[in-house]
Amino acid sequence: MSMIRSLNRTACLGSLLISLCAPLAMADEATLYGPVAPEGSAFVRGYNAASETLDAQLGSLHFSDIAPKGSSDYEFLPAGSYKASAGGHSLAVSLAEDQYYTLVRLPGGDLRLIDEPLFKNRQKSLLRLQNLTDSTLSLKTADGKTEVIKAVAGQARGEREINPVKVRLALFAGDKKVSDLNQLVLERGEVAALYVTGSGSSLTPVWVQRPAGAE
Repeated sequence: MSMIRSLNRTACLGSLLISLCAPLAMADEATLYGPVAPEGSAFVRGYNAASETLDAQLGSLHFSDIAPKGSSDYEFLPAGSYKASAGGHSLAVSLAEDQYYTLVRLPGGDLRLIDEPLFKNRQKSLLRLQNLTDSTLSLKTADGKTEVIKAVAGQARGEREINPVKVRLALFAGDKKVSDLNQLVLERGEVAALYVTGSGSSLTPVWVQRPAGAE
């Protein structure tokens, strides 16, 4: 009987220790990975296509000190209607549940909210061309011989799933090369969005990706 009592006390002590340690483990996980978005959230990041540092407010989100041609990671807030504001410009937005968006400050200061459909294929990578110009544009290999994303009309989006790769691409308008692009390294499950702003012969393409290690 004394052995049974001892085993019972050991089991109770083990349960108590587990219950005490569980909140600590959860706290450690929150420290490592950040808070978990509740159901019904929408996800927004900022991209600054202008020449001055971006400070923007969207509901409870504050995107601060985003350098020119720089971007933030996604943050979450409840889906709903909000006003985005930055540098004296404002924009009414409607955010849907479980949807991803990029809040863009254009070169002239205006704000645009761009849909970023969620990519779920963990075996592939995704290239996306966000064409915020009035020109029809495409992505090709640097030598122009292979079309990677077919022609995308102005103010539209195009995309293509590819294998993980390290590659140099170029932006084209028809057969004319607009610009060589920085080397791109894509791992499985990653998305690289090429944001193109400007007009006429003055177009600015910038790769926008999540920070390394972001989930």
